[in-house]
Amino acid sequence: MTIESQFNRIAQEYDVNRKKFIPCFDDYYINTTKFIASNIAEPKRVLDLGAGTGLLSYFWYCHFPASEYVLVDIAEDMLNVARQRFAGIDTVSYLAANYSGEFPAQEFDVIVSALSIHHLENGDKARLFDRIYDKLPEGGLFVNYDQFCAGQAVLDDWFDSYWESQLAGSGLTEHDIALWKERRKLDRECSVEEETAMLCKSGFKSVKCVYSYQKFSVIIAIK
Repeated sequence: MTIESQFNRIAQEYDVNRKKFIPCFDDYYINTTKFIASNIAEPKRVLDLGAGTGLLSYFWYCHFPASEYVLVDIAEDMLNVARQRFAGIDTVSYLAANYSGEFPAQEFDVIVSALSIHHLENGDKARLFDRIYDKLPEGGLFVNYDQFCAGQAVLDDWFDSYWESQLAGSGLTEHDIALWKERRKLDRECSVEEETAMLCKSGFKSVKCVYSYQKFSVIIAIK
């Protein structure tokens, strides 16, 4: 099953279950975004890659309601949920596309992504980071809230088994967990260290992991 069909399939219940799948949800999404937002000027335009239901853009919008947002996702059903979230807000627009091959034409001060880029092979990640770098102005910011492996086989097992044990007591149904296991087959995780190196190679002058909780980390890169 493709990424598009997997995420179209779960679009309606995606946000409801997100906190259950991410045990560090508040720190990961809310507090880390607050930290980043407190250190930058209000961006004119923000691009959200793999935006899904618009959850990450919502947390950015809470800090920067005057900014324009472009949400890109391959799954139209996910974007339909985002349209409901931002109903009546004309500064948010949507593009159903595969961002690996298509970027919006506008210029952006900030590019963000959450739990999406880990679906790409490392070579595709590196090419995407080159395109992101080229799209940003000097001083522009890229932020990736994503899912990572440990980069060592033994610790990879630790991370995965502990995550799965947390899900077992989260209130998710057996059906939810079965669908999650299917989606996991699409994952192509790299380690934080590998991604940081890719971003540096793309030309970003300041690259740092600013939050990490086992599988979940947030990396910022400043051009």
